[in-house]
Amino acid sequence: MSKAKGTRAERELLHMLFDKGAAILRTAGSGSTTIPSCDLLVGKNGKVLAIECKFIKSPIYIKKDRIKELINFSEKFGAEPWFGIKIMSKGWYFLSLDKIEKSSTGENYVINLEATKRNGINFDEFISIFNNKK
Repeated sequence: MSKAKGTRAERELLHMLFDKGAAILRTAGSGSTTIPSCDLLVGKNGKVLAIECKFIKSPIYIKKDRIKELINFSEKFGAEPWFGIKIMSKGWYFLSLDKIEKSSTGENYVINLEATKRNGINFDEFISIFNNKK
């Protein structure tokens, strides 16, 4: 997957969330520095989410360390960590960290189409949950 497609997906989600009334910061190059961060930091009415975005056509593997970095960043920032998954021609799905499955070796995590649809929630459900969080 090209970096440009991932960047376009991040920007698409940024605009979708902004259109729903959220304030958003996009962190260019997250995951490529030694400092823990996320792709999008989203806030509304005192609620804060740290979203790591992925654009997938086929399974992708995420190292345990990347999950730990997202947790570390989220805890320091007071944010709730999520993965936003753009599935080509299917739209956006969101996974809380406890819904991401481990790979067959158990060494890393895997995000694929079937598990994302099974364990994730769509954009409208995500916005509804976000808007109703205390």
